[in-house]
Amino acid sequence: MEISQSVDPRTSTVAGEPPSCPDSACDLVTVPARQGLEAVDILRRGVGDAVGPVLHDDGCDTLGFLVPSGTAEAWDVPGSTCTQTDGGLRLRPLLPSGEADLATDPAVLRAALGEAARLIEAVDNCS
Repeated sequence: MEISQSVDPRTSTVAGEPPSCPDSACDLVTVPARQGLEAVDILRRGVGDAVGPVLHDDGCDTLGFLVPSGTAEAWDVPGSTCTQTDGGLRLRPLLPSGEADLATDPAVLRAALGEAARLIEAVDNCS
């Protein structure tokens, strides 16, 4: 799986140096692309810089959020997975690494994913 970093996953890839995660390792929360895109919008509307790098797979089926190392141990959000990367994650940034936080706050991400799931459910039920 090749992934690219972005705070807006709809932009195109630009080559660059891979950013480093705190302590050379981050965990990765992966969600379906639709929920991830909603969560990115929610995070970007929030106060401050709540969203760190957002990753997508080659098929654009999933989005991933870098979170601090250790998050995977207690991650329990339905419909998502959190995986330890042990520093083995290779990124191609869409932005210079200094323009985005290195990791998304797990508590903020949890809230955004919950809100995104509720929005998607409401839209789907209106059909």
